[in-house]
Amino acid sequence: MSTAYKHDNRFADPAPAPVPERQVPVALSIIVPTYNERANIGELVSRVAAALTDVAWEIIVVDDNSPDGTADHVRDLHALDPRVRVIQRIGRRGLSSACIEGMLSSSAPVLAVMDGDLQHDPALLAGMYRAMRSGETDLVVASRYVAGGALGEWAHERAVASKIATKLARSLTGVELTDPMSGYFMLRREVIDEHAPALSGIGFKILLDIVLSCRDTLRIRELPLVFGVRRCGVSKLSPGVAWEYILLLADKLLGHIVPVRFFAFAAVGALGVLIHLSVLALMYMVLDTSFLAAQASATAVAIVGNFTINNILTYSDRTLHGWRWFRGLASFAAICAVGAFANVGVAGFLFGHHALWPVAAAAGIAASAVWNYGVSAQFTWGRGR
Repeated sequence: MSTAYKHDNRFADPAPAPVPERQVPVALSIIVPTYNERANIGELVSRVAAALTDVAWEIIVVDDNSPDGTADHVRDLHALDPRVRVIQRIGRRGLSSACIEGMLSSSAPVLAVMDGDLQHDPALLAGMYRAMRSGETDLVVASRYVAGGALGEWAHERAVASKIATKLARSLTGVELTDPMSGYFMLRREVIDEHAPALSGIGFKILLDIVLSCRDTLRIRELPLVFGVRRCGVSKLSPGVAWEYILLLADKLLGHIVPVRFFAFAAVGALGVLIHLSVLALMYMVLDTSFLAAQASATAVAIVGNFTINNILTYSDRTLHGWRWFRGLASFAAICAVGAFANVGVAGFLFGHHALWPVAAAAGIAASAVWNYGVSAQFTWGRGR
């Protein structure tokens, strides 16, 4: 007698997944760093589409958690046009770092960076892409200072500031670009793949960061750009931007020796000494407060002042707000208290071993500065804070 076994479908090979329609690989990724640019993004996408009718492009918006809902708006646009997508960053800010993150997220052979405020004319993208496709250049820069370029309707003060910053960059670094401050450029992705670890990611001038990191290895071409008028929103220029520009130059010149943030931290510390002495003199010499009370008050004011300035300038990309500001101040004060003990301990030890008192004092100050910088960077302004 034979027994028939019924086939058990649980063990059958799964049906093959449907093969999707062949998609054209992206040839050009356009990185657009944003903060409160919701009102401009839709128009930017339309202009890019009109300029690049024969190019497989995508737009990667890197948004630093804009309170105006820029990221959500880009997601809505993605539903209508999948070529537009967003990277929303939480707890970190900065145009240069946003550009780096956006470029590294792309697989396209050619990358472009432009602002989202419509001051960079998307119509220029086609000419920049043709120049890249010629194979004769690694980097194409949209310049306001070559023949045919212009600053547009910039205010006189802003135009002067831009020219001063450009001359400063060229004189200090030897960069031959006419417009190293431009935020509108296109490059081969191999440039970023090779040099990304050397980029500082500080401030707003990512082009200068790239050129200085690559030095003389890039073939560069400049095309004229007439700077447009911002349609919506407000300019991001501020004193903090100028400070970050100085930090970028310092990092490219000296960052291989000492972290540039340490220079900024030390400069703020020197300012804190002046604040301390000023408050001490006012309270002790003018208001006739006891020395101990005046010293304690001056110390407290200096700590709050140092923390506030570092929070705004040294760590502008990690600025603490609200309750986190108070928590950061508490941790900074505790760290500085330990640093003060380190200062006294190192100075006392060296002085007790017959070091000259200025040498002992300088060593104590250096020890506390290194401690305060290293520990506060981790626990006060650490990425997880």
